[in-house]
Amino acid sequence: MSRTLRAQLFLLDNLIWVILLGFFLINMFITPQFATYGNLVNILYHSSIMSMLVLGQGLILMSGNLDLSLESTLAFAPGMAMLFAVRWLPFGLHPVLTLILTLIIGFLVGMFNGYFISKIKVNPLLQTLSTMIILRGVVLFLVPFSIYPLSDVYRFAGSARIAGNIPFAVVLMLVTYLIFHVVLQYTTIGRRYLATGGNPKASYISGINTTKMVMYGYAVAGVLAAIAGIMTAGRQGSVTNSMGDGNVLLSFAGAILGGASLHGGKGTAIGMLGGALLLGMFSNSLNLLGVEVTLVEAAKGALIFLAIIIDRVKIKVRSNLLYKEQAKQLEESENIKQCNND
Repeated sequence: MSRTLRAQLFLLDNLIWVILLGFFLINMFITPQFATYGNLVNILYHSSIMSMLVLGQGLILMSGNLDLSLESTLAFAPGMAMLFAVRWLPFGLHPVLTLILTLIIGFLVGMFNGYFISKIKVNPLLQTLSTMIILRGVVLFLVPFSIYPLSDVYRFAGSARIAGNIPFAVVLMLVTYLIFHVVLQYTTIGRRYLATGGNPKASYISGINTTKMVMYGYAVAGVLAAIAGIMTAGRQGSVTNSMGDGNVLLSFAGAILGGASLHGGKGTAIGMLGGALLLGMFSNSLNLLGVEVTLVEAAKGALIFLAIIIDRVKIKVRSNLLYKEQAKQLEESENIKQCNND
């Protein structure tokens, strides 16, 4: 593979950072107060919750599947955990145990989806759509009103600040993405997981337990959605039944913009971080420009459409680049043979 082709493929795989930089530079000049320290911290802060959903959705897309239930898991996990802590258990539940229970519930929801999709072979769209509706309905029924106040421990991830007035949620976001970057790029299970999404049949034949890989992906995505729920509850100081509502499609946009593919087998954690930051920057700039709420929703829809188009274009461009490289190598090989015959 030539250096030029490697550079072109690298640029294609990291296109999100080019888009992010261009969007940032444009807003520096047209959006008031956009590039100030306080606003940049605000962008990171408001990107942190969505970043967990983007990462979870990206992991599922890597395996060649999808998950519509993440937004409902975001509300269901902390909602059920807090009900155990303040209503259902006679002696209550320690805040740390409540946090752990929230993560366990998210894990179990993910395993539930993963089992039916990988073992029973239920269509991922139908399975996660039904789970999304069930979980949201349960939360609406059991949590008709906000649950508050929350303990300082439970609120910490979403409300605490550290040096430089930086929210702890930002640190949690960056550490989480770093961990997943290492796992996906430098560990055997990460490579097996990507292989499962890229070519499930070949992966199975080579000895990879593709069923477990898919289940692991959904379980981890459920935990990430639960973390997003903890951060949301901590930020607003309460657990409500509307948390996360309408965020699942944006998580698709962020994951696809970040390099994940609807066809599976592609994507990096670092790329999806860029996708999540672009979503946060996009929403922030519209708010600073005073765009009406209804138009903001339309703009978000356009962003989702753009993400799908970019995914298709990237696949086509990559295929053309590889085809040209292969044709060039074949031509060079034929020329060498011709010279040897002469």
